[in-house]
Amino acid sequence: MIDVKSVSAPAGEVLHLIAAPPSALPTVTRRDLEQAWEAAQLAGAAPPRFFRFAQAGGPPVELRLQDRDAAAWAAAVERSAGLSSPYGISICLRLLALVALMAEAEWARGWFVLRRDGADIRPELWHAAALVTLNDSGGFDETDLRALLPEQSERLRPARPG
Repeated sequence: MIDVKSVSAPAGEVLHLIAAPPSALPTVTRRDLEQAWEAAQLAGAAPPRFFRFAQAGGPPVELRLQDRDAAAWAAAVERSAGLSSPYGISICLRLLALVALMAEAEWARGWFVLRRDGADIRPELWHAAALVTLNDSGGFDETDLRALLPEQSERLRPARPG
């Protein structure tokens, strides 16, 4: 079992100390990831969050969520799934990695449709995001993620618009 500790700073910041790299975190269920997404849609303001992951034989990896939205989403995951376990930390990192993928990866655009009130994400992308191994910086390795998705020719139907 991977040890997770959380410490609050006097100004309200929260530091999560994880005794393993992000790549050692468990996979999650698609439904838990979807529920975290739903909770995050209702997220309000939250203090900055910091994650420090131990690395065997090297310096720790630190993730700083000082962006208001990212911190709010992490707080929503804490309320819905908890951030006191490797599983909850994994849900949080996967949620943030999914948001980053949707914002940055041109190839991923066929797997979701953005709406005014959120996004419709295809089940295949939810499934892949829940199962892919996280990289050591806490994100998705796009090659590994794409390998879990059906071939291009199998996904002729775009995500349904909202």
